[in-house]
Amino acid sequence: MMLTKLEFLSRARLDQETLEVCMSEAWLLPSETAGEPAFTEIDLARAKLIRDLKHDMGVNNEGIGIILDLLDQMHSLRKAMAETLPVKR
Repeated sequence: MMLTKLEFLSRARLDQETLEVCMSEAWLLPSETAGEPAFTEIDLARAKLIRDLKHDMGVNNEGIGIILDLLDQMHSLRKAMAETLPVKR
């Protein structure tokens, strides 16, 4: 299910400025529908993580970028490992 920008902002509890930072830093990469950004549930979960890091934990933008990069690397490694390990039955 795709979310419009307004739906996304409401559900993620983000303001417009924070969303613009997230998109300019490439922390969120929404697809486009009719020239407008369209967000997925994965984008929503990532936005909530960004909000928590920034507002609840006081992580600055540089730190958020590093954390997201490390999380992306970890997920990529897990996927690669899962693809190379034999399936147990």
